[in-house]
Amino acid sequence: MMGKLYAVIEAADSAVQGVLAGEALRKAARAGGRDIEIEVRTGQGVLNPLPEDLQPGDTLLLVAANDDAAAALPLAPHRRVTLEAVLADPEAALGQAPQAAADTPRVVAITSCPTGIAHTFMAAEGLQEGAKQLGYPIRVETQGSVGAGSPLTSEEIAAADVVIIAADREVDRARFAGKRVFASSTKPAISGGRALIERALTEAKTQGGSLSTEAGAASTERAGPYKHLMTGVSFMLPFVVAGGLLIAMAFALGGIDANSAAAEGTLANALFRIGAQGGFALIVPALAGYIAYSIADRPGIAPGMIGGMLAANLGAGFLGGIVAGFIAGYGVEWLNRLIKLPKNLAGLKPVLFLPLLGTLLTGLLMIYAVGTPVAAALAFLTEWLRSMQGSSAILLGVILGAMSAFDMGGPVNKAGYAFSVGLIASQVYTPMAATMAAGMVPPLAVALATRLFRDRFTTEEREAGGAAAVLGLAFITEGAIPFAARDPFRVIPALMAGSAITGAISMAAGVELKVPHGGVFVLPIPGAVTHLAVYGLAIVAGVLVSGVLVGLLKPRPVSADAAA
Repeated sequence: MMGKLYAVIEAADSAVQGVLAGEALRKAARAGGRDIEIEVRTGQGVLNPLPEDLQPGDTLLLVAANDDAAAALPLAPHRRVTLEAVLADPEAALGQAPQAAADTPRVVAITSCPTGIAHTFMAAEGLQEGAKQLGYPIRVETQGSVGAGSPLTSEEIAAADVVIIAADREVDRARFAGKRVFASSTKPAISGGRALIERALTEAKTQGGSLSTEAGAASTERAGPYKHLMTGVSFMLPFVVAGGLLIAMAFALGGIDANSAAAEGTLANALFRIGAQGGFALIVPALAGYIAYSIADRPGIAPGMIGGMLAANLGAGFLGGIVAGFIAGYGVEWLNRLIKLPKNLAGLKPVLFLPLLGTLLTGLLMIYAVGTPVAAALAFLTEWLRSMQGSSAILLGVILGAMSAFDMGGPVNKAGYAFSVGLIASQVYTPMAATMAAGMVPPLAVALATRLFRDRFTTEEREAGGAAAVLGLAFITEGAIPFAARDPFRVIPALMAGSAITGAISMAAGVELKVPHGGVFVLPIPGAVTHLAVYGLAIVAGVLVSGVLVGLLKPRPVSADAAA
């Protein structure tokens, strides 16, 4: 008789990736006709601890960066793999990856999203499931929040018949020169990986040569303004997070006067200077520079960042940064097509002529044409938001909350998020608080509904409810997508209602949040959020409303595995 299958995931501070890896292993084991028990060890505690009486015939898989954790396990692990390897190919991690026939198409893929957390790995899972259904081998590189997970090797790329890029931000394609490449957003990969692979095999086009001398011409054909904006936002986020937390720590240590002349030389003042004069000063340049990079590749970075710095100095803020990024990107792209150089001088174009002329074009337009009116528009928007009270603040909270739950990580959600993050650079923090609270509601609400209305959910959905709760606590709105995808016309309005209520309460109370991500894990940091009790109440109210609505609106399943 075959022993039981167990896995221990050492996730440490990567709790979200650990939970996603556990779900991927569980699905892979079921597809292979086996059950698996999974223990996830995170910095916040242990999820689903394994029994201590493991038998010698049982199989134990260790998911960890090294073998140090093996000594504390009740059974010697039969295999160790990394967290990235599980997320990239859970079947291979379990040792049951299918062997490819000689004439079977070989697929490699890259998945990425602006924040590099949920959509990145959900798209990878969708592609892997689609490839399994088709019987095709696939290798997926996830470009997540901490870099590339399981990077594709040059040998794998060379052997591939098609390269799929499922990303909501621009991905560097220089290494795929000469390969058949197909690009899409992450949504088709999440909702229909098989269909996307079939479409890629028939519609993929050969990638041109290196983008270093042809500044992004190929990428521009497949990416619109939204993707360029999201690329800028994804690179901007670390500056917002680092700067915001350091400023919050400064006020926690030195009080409201941490940035005053009297506090000069103190640790609090030093932290404030690092966060405000360092991190926050680079928010707008990073946004503009990487919008331009997404459009025009590397030659666009310098013109974009310089344009963003000018926007910040002119008082145009993040709106000016967005404008500068697009001016620099499309300007450099136009200059690249316009300038024709002899072959012996072509190498100077991306490192000399394009950055110089692109910076000149962007800078002059920002100073003499764009900067002043955009600065006036931002000043009006800032004052309007700061003066919001009563019904107007509640209305904005309702709108931001509803946007967060409408497509849960999609374009509408990201538009509201980008708006809120951009305002942090202008010291307007209330929209960010409303957006994060509202974004936590959908996965927490569906998790609550699976507990309060067990008979309305299948066994699989109830098991997924636990993972959704963890994702919700970490402000990963995408945790509710599997539930919304099964019954969108009932679930999505119910989730929007609770998120809108949460956003309205947060805005009405004037709650301010100085960091753009982290969920409940940043709330204990002194100074990160104001009116903490009201903020928690807003989240609880939204979760209760949406959880009850989902449970009442959702019909009982007719499948045999529904709860008794």
